[in-house]
Amino acid sequence: MLEQFLTYLNTEKRVSDHTSTAYKNDIQSFLKFVVVDSEEDLIELTYQNIRGWIVELINNNNSNKTVNRKLSSLRTFFKWAQKHQIIKINPMLKIRGPKQEKRLPEFVKEEDIEMENLDALFPKGFSGLRDRLIIEVFYQTGIRLSELIELKQVDFDNEKIKVLGKRNKERMIPLTALLSQQIEDYLNSPVYQDANIEYIFITDKGNKVYPKFVYRKVNYYLSMLTNLSKRSPHVLRHTFATHMLNNGAGLETLKEILGHANLSATQIYTHNSFDQISRIYRQSHPRGGKD
Repeated sequence: MLEQFLTYLNTEKRVSDHTSTAYKNDIQSFLKFVVVDSEEDLIELTYQNIRGWIVELINNNNSNKTVNRKLSSLRTFFKWAQKHQIIKINPMLKIRGPKQEKRLPEFVKEEDIEMENLDALFPKGFSGLRDRLIIEVFYQTGIRLSELIELKQVDFDNEKIKVLGKRNKERMIPLTALLSQQIEDYLNSPVYQDANIEYIFITDKGNKVYPKFVYRKVNYYLSMLTNLSKRSPHVLRHTFATHMLNNGAGLETLKEILGHANLSATQIYTHNSFDQISRIYRQSHPRGGKD
């Protein structure tokens, strides 16, 4: 039953491997808690069973955000089960998750990620060329980790790069002349040429990069640039979005570049930009108390 659901996620919903694994872990955890071993057991479940699991998760010090993510996995699972007539009544209909604190995305300060700071970080040779490009692509395009890993040579054409996002939705992201040249230099390097591979980002052994590899690289280099507690590829995505807004980009434009399905997902970055707005206000208004 669970395997059938995971097949549905991978073939019809086309979720990433990371998302599929998260769904699997969440649902396995729930089914173990309620002791479900068959479809017959699943039919007997009620919303009280799910509420009991929520209490268990909270008692085990899971954050409200984590609980809501796990409940989202259950919603998808039970919708699938109902659609395939495994259950008649969806027990999630009466379930409401705990209220979630709105935490502002962390981002690297503009002065910390300036070119001169990056120039001194990376070693000579192919690995330094690749690692620098990983950081630059994340910071200059705002793409997701899964999107960077899947980038291919055919997706790059000097002025823009094609990205395959969630739900297989394609989007085109413009590139600066500098970033375009960095990609060209990397693709023309002897090590990359010898690898003879369609994917842009490869390991030192010439294989396609994988999530942990990229995460370790980003974490390592960001640790030398910032004292943020989180130093992940997603922090660079937040950094891209915040710096774009701070420098005059519109929400609609940013939404398209980030590949958000709706504007509400993009609006969270306006909170991070308030300091910039406040600074400009104080400098510009006659009563602002200019320095």
